[in-house]
Amino acid sequence: MAKTGTTTQGLRAAIERSGYYPALVAEAVEAAVGGEPIVSYLVHQETTFDANEVRRHVTVLVLTSTRFIVSHTDEQNADTSSPTPYATTSTESVKLGRISSVVLSRVVANPEAYTPGTLPREVVLTIGWGAVSRIDLEPAACGEPNCEADHGYTGNATADDLSLRVSEAGDGPETVRQALLFAQALSEATAATR
Repeated sequence: MAKTGTTTQGLRAAIERSGYYPALVAEAVEAAVGGEPIVSYLVHQETTFDANEVRRHVTVLVLTSTRFIVSHTDEQNADTSSPTPYATTSTESVKLGRISSVVLSRVVANPEAYTPGTLPREVVLTIGWGAVSRIDLEPAACGEPNCEADHGYTGNATADDLSLRVSEAGDGPETVRQALLFAQALSEATAATR
């Protein structure tokens, strides 16, 4: 469940409410934040099904006045490298000036009857800062249907270091609202650094 807010105590409480290894997640996130005041945060826990296994994942996004911090924690079952289940936690700290895009996609039902202020059915928050880029290429073509010339390639380069989907059906309306608030705070912060 996603939670957003602006205090260290609130962040810790949201991590604890997620119920997903809260001591481990909180320690990693708080170490990355350090002594900086928190402007906004979002905690999102999701469960996925992989063959015969259920896996949990939590993403914590934190916005300070100078940085965007993202933390991922995943649980792993025992395997050849470890006889017991284990979890991996990573944090990344990005200066706000490095964030190149904040994309918020909204999915609304019955768009012809949309009323401003109505929550979307789901939102997808995509944030790019240049750590990961994707290039989608396809053969280029001209308008001539019988043309056999080589026109090279065309495509798109997309920076999508993080993509987070929150839905009303899966996460609840409050989670969608909180994701919107975090996206707005992050967009405003990145605009202020330009």
